[in-house]
Amino acid sequence: MQLQPGALTFADLRAIRAGGSVLVLPDEARGVVRASAAIVERAARGDAAVYGVNTGFGKLATTRIPAAALATLQQNLIRSHCVGVGSPLPAHVVRLVVALKAASLARGHSGVREAVVDALLRVLHAGLVPCIPAQGSVGASGDLAPLAHLTSALMGEGEFVVDGRVVPAGPVLDDAGLAPLILGPKEGLALINGTQVSTALALDALLRFEQVFCAALVAGSLSLDAARGSDGPFDERIHSVRGQPGQIEAARAYRRLLEGSAIRRSHLTGDDRVQDPYSLRCQPQVMGACLDQARYAAGVLLREANAVTDNPLVFADGVEGTLLSGGNFHAEPVALAADALAVAIAEVGAIAERRIAMLIDTTVSRLPPFLTADAGLNSGFMIAHVTAAALASENKSLAHPASVDSLPTSANQEDHVSMATFAARRLGPMLDNTAHVIGIELLAAAQGIEFLRPLESSPPLEQVHALLRSCCPSMHTDRLLAPEIARATALVEDGALARLVQEHAGFGVFPA
Repeated sequence: MQLQPGALTFADLRAIRAGGSVLVLPDEARGVVRASAAIVERAARGDAAVYGVNTGFGKLATTRIPAAALATLQQNLIRSHCVGVGSPLPAHVVRLVVALKAASLARGHSGVREAVVDALLRVLHAGLVPCIPAQGSVGASGDLAPLAHLTSALMGEGEFVVDGRVVPAGPVLDDAGLAPLILGPKEGLALINGTQVSTALALDALLRFEQVFCAALVAGSLSLDAARGSDGPFDERIHSVRGQPGQIEAARAYRRLLEGSAIRRSHLTGDDRVQDPYSLRCQPQVMGACLDQARYAAGVLLREANAVTDNPLVFADGVEGTLLSGGNFHAEPVALAADALAVAIAEVGAIAERRIAMLIDTTVSRLPPFLTADAGLNSGFMIAHVTAAALASENKSLAHPASVDSLPTSANQEDHVSMATFAARRLGPMLDNTAHVIGIELLAAAQGIEFLRPLESSPPLEQVHALLRSCCPSMHTDRLLAPEIARATALVEDGALARLVQEHAGFGVFPA
């Protein structure tokens, strides 16, 4: 697979995240990397002070470093910045981090040698996972501590994660036949100054959200049929006059998933209910708004995945070229996109929790209380709903925007930061919560459908019902539900329901 700097697609990112991709840097990219490195080399030999090349960092930018100490300067930068704490980032996120950093440096505006880009790609190809602690970045000046841990692993001084164990980097590199990276002028700074960790975490969440969102469309459709709700609110005309694109697309997906339901046909006449609860009726409005929000975040994050975000930047204009100091390392775009995605994740789970509450409430759903035929002796889905409520409530706290916080660092030189790394990192637990809520809804809705037999739902929803029942049998009396919630949640996460939505509704959250 060719690594096209500045032109990564969602398909590329999915493949990198999954692992096994061999990324090859095109010859034209190597040419611009060489030209950029030559500019930095000339600056390192010159008399002018150039930030990060022959000066200290942050508040120490006015301290001039002698030529004989420039290599030590870069090594010390990495060593001093390896201060991360917390659990290591998972391997699939680390793969994205390494690839994004390589792609950014290969744009030819960072002044590093080809050897630096090659070192990143070789680690990726060897299947090595640098140990990057999850905590310790404020999202400006870049993801300094996490990326320092990545770089220290390349140098043979840090650590890798091997078979779940954190081990010293030197022997791992030796076993893989890789030489430790020796840093040249500016290269340490270029490697740690950037938004790749925040961006990788947010992209990982975005790609997971795709599966969860599609599963929520399926679960909501199944709940609608179980409650014998109306598909009238999904009429195309209603949504076209509002004009919100996500809403229009979501309504179309619901119509196609529900098409052909015998349950729906059975109550077209004689049903005295005028309108369904909002959690059924307003699904296109809520899910459509979440879809638009996620697609906004996707646009920001794809741009950031292709961006150059270190400092200073190198431009090959004129004979000597130019080094410009700026602030592309500030991860505010990522922070705001992650906050937007957090709200969407929370809302998808919140409306699903309301549908579970509706299904177990016999006065609304007209199904047996708590979805059990012998309520009282059996509690049915009473406490499964409590779990869903707990998770939905937890997400409300986690959805608080991270980007509105800022703590000055580096003796007030870096006086406004983005908190993008936490903004992105907290999306993972939020997705876990929402996926579990939807797993519970699937179980509840499938149980509700069975009280309406011999009537059948639509062909795609019956397919979902059969898939669920292949791992989670019908519940006639109380039993342990936790293992079945885990299995239903696995269906939410593994993409099976997303593929079904694509097949039957022609729907996808993001481009292929």
